[in-house]
Amino acid sequence: MDQSEIVIIGGGHAGGSAVAFLRQYGWAGGITMVGAEPLLPYHRPPLSKAWLKAEADAASLALRPAKFYADNRIDCRLNTVATRIDRAAKTIELAGGESLAYDHLILAPGARARRLALPGAGLAGVLELRTAADADRLQSVLGPGRTLAIIGGGYIGLEVAASARALGTEVVIIEREPRLLARVASPELSSFFQRLHCAKGVTLELNAGVAALEGDDRIQAVRFSDGRRIACDAALVGVGAIPNDELARDAGLACDGGIEVDLHARTEDPAIYAIGDCSRRPLPHYARNFRLESVPNAIEQAKQAAASICARPPPVPEVPWFWSDQYDLRLQIAGLPFDATETVLRGSPESAAFAVFHLGADATVQAVEAVNAAPEFMAGKLLIAKRHPVSRERLGDMAVSMKDLL
Repeated sequence: MDQSEIVIIGGGHAGGSAVAFLRQYGWAGGITMVGAEPLLPYHRPPLSKAWLKAEADAASLALRPAKFYADNRIDCRLNTVATRIDRAAKTIELAGGESLAYDHLILAPGARARRLALPGAGLAGVLELRTAADADRLQSVLGPGRTLAIIGGGYIGLEVAASARALGTEVVIIEREPRLLARVASPELSSFFQRLHCAKGVTLELNAGVAALEGDDRIQAVRFSDGRRIACDAALVGVGAIPNDELARDAGLACDGGIEVDLHARTEDPAIYAIGDCSRRPLPHYARNFRLESVPNAIEQAKQAAASICARPPPVPEVPWFWSDQYDLRLQIAGLPFDATETVLRGSPESAAFAVFHLGADATVQAVEAVNAAPEFMAGKLLIAKRHPVSRERLGDMAVSMKDLL
């Protein structure tokens, strides 16, 4: 173990967490982290919020100070791209021609923004948001007197809309579905956020297809499928992400909408692990495999891989959870609504403090969406993990505490 080498491809939250857990769990051998960005691992959620509003800086975003990596003998190869895995030789080839040997390999390259295959998609001012450099470009186009078109009504788009409005930017959200968050949230939650953003001055274009992005060298307008045009100074494309699984595919590892791994975050090659946004993993609470994009998932899988490599007991499987901050509201989501057959509303959306519980046919909680409702979120996580049936009537009754429901 003292002489073995671990190579981690990816310097995001997953890769940065794996480094820390490996040392915490007693790994004494070499660790090399290869990151495509010029920065050490940092928190990405603030990019759409505090960073855009200049309420955070690089130091506050860093997962750990630079001293941590030096003190723990982590060889950080920044601005470096891995190009090939040779599984037989157990080596990684880098873009500059260098080769790194590994005993254990952890793949954590994350995901990339899905891009639009439309005329004008390559114009200046057509932006995405995955990295700090992306956030800097987006921040430079925000402010009073400017209009930002956001293509995609998902969480990233809504968070950016809230930040942009705080900076005085006019915002238009363009969504092809009939409601915001159509693929990831309940109708009750969608309706709430639609009303919220409209009240904050955001223009919503729902059921709207985009035909082209127009401009000479820089975007000047978005043209809809029905021929209408909306003028803008910049456009943010937020229509999902694609896992960076090309290295794994080229190496012959199983991939299906992400690199397939087991509950130890291990691929079919026992020397190779995959963690974070790039992986398709088992979800024990739902008896299926799925790809998750979240910081809690990145941390959990980093623990799984580090525990397996260091021959420690695996961590207890966690209930997936997510969050989103918009304006002065916090949305917390626990679980995923797989196999849900009904929803129960607890509290009132008009009060901006409520929760939507998703129940399965056996009356167990599959997921909860909680707006400014921390007790419902925390209890919901426990109810999902316990798999105990709940009373629909008691769950919707605010006179019954969440503690009593547990």
